[in-house]
Amino acid sequence: MLTRIDHIGIACFDLDATVEFYRATYGFEVFHTEVNEEQGVREAMLRINGTSDGGASYLQLLEPIREDSAVGKWLAKNGEGVHHLAFGTADVDGDAQDIREKGVRVLYDEPRTGSMGSRITFLHPKDCHGVLTELVTSAPEH
Repeated sequence: MLTRIDHIGIACFDLDATVEFYRATYGFEVFHTEVNEEQGVREAMLRINGTSDGGASYLQLLEPIREDSAVGKWLAKNGEGVHHLAFGTADVDGDAQDIREKGVRVLYDEPRTGSMGSRITFLHPKDCHGVLTELVTSAPEH
């Protein structure tokens, strides 16, 4: 069962400048940064709030580290902005299977490693009214 909005992914050309905008404008501070080589991005997670299920809601700022990454291609086509919406779940495997059985294409056969050690998969945007949708099971320490 989906329990919360885990994060909203925002693609940007300059991670440092975008982090500074969100810090100066809204007071959001960086909770976590990392480079995800598999996804081809450098990212910053800005924690917005905690939730009753022990998770949290974040803004995920994404800067491509190579032009051929999914985010790099998306930026070249669309420019900066909202890239995806992610829902939190305690069981990414089970929820992905349930959603797959409803006719929605799940992009990964098996969940992959995401931000902060989470387990993730994506749903095809053409099956989700144009919205790239991510399912996330947070790592136990987050």
